[in-house]
Amino acid sequence: MQTTRSKELADEYLRLGGKRLAKIDDNIVKIRHWEDDTPEAEAFWQKNIEPLDERRRVEVETHLPTINDR
Repeated sequence: MQTTRSKELADEYLRLGGKRLAKIDDNIVKIRHWEDDTPEAEAFWQKNIEPLDERRRVEVETHLPTINDR
């Protein structure tokens, strides 16, 4: 099974200890961040995900666990 670049970025962020959660409501994606990321995950987010244009960043965010998964 082939994965997309956005899925790969989300998986790597989570593997590094990322704690951000997606909130998806009526196709509007927002991120919730109650727990601190590991330093490695935060650095990865800042370097690889934050600089993406909004459309691509939302694609990554939709691969994160959602607040409903808690």
